[in-house]
Amino acid sequence: MKDALDLLKTRRSPRIPDLAEPGPGEAELETLLTIASRVPDHGKLAPWRFLVLPKAGRAQLAESLAACFKADHPEATPDQIEKEASRYRNSPLIIGVISRAAPHAKIPEWEQVLSAGAVCMNLIVAAHAMGYGANWVTGWASYDRSCLDLLKVAPNERVAGFIHIGTPTAALEDRPRPKLDEIVTRL
Repeated sequence: MKDALDLLKTRRSPRIPDLAEPGPGEAELETLLTIASRVPDHGKLAPWRFLVLPKAGRAQLAESLAACFKADHPEATPDQIEKEASRYRNSPLIIGVISRAAPHAKIPEWEQVLSAGAVCMNLIVAAHAMGYGANWVTGWASYDRSCLDLLKVAPNERVAGFIHIGTPTAALEDRPRPKLDEIVTRL
């Protein structure tokens, strides 16, 4: 049990530009997806799916997403546009978690959304357990319909997160965490 607790205590989110090769191989990817799908799922609906974006072949997608950013932000500088392209171009692996929460006779949509969030967290913890770094982001592309169309995200779906996974190139510093006496209520 101690190993699992130490793992959870040491998880950090590296900056996306600090994620480099090597990233997970195919066997590790299958393990990540298997672990990610082992989440609470009231009604066994699997109200989420995966969008795997391996690095190979992602350059064109990155340019297309940067073009969407430029169209949405006409005031953007070339550096800002390049930063958006590199966000999707450089990570060794990106896994999109797509929420398919929908009305159901017995299962509240909120529980389905929470299940998709749990998938994201399982991906991050599993990547950390494998020795990789992972960062969970949404970002503007998660809410831009033209980008969502490029990513084949249906109108009834939402991006729960893009999980960027790779080998951290910089030390992972902890950020300030909330003090328990400020966030815990006991009745």
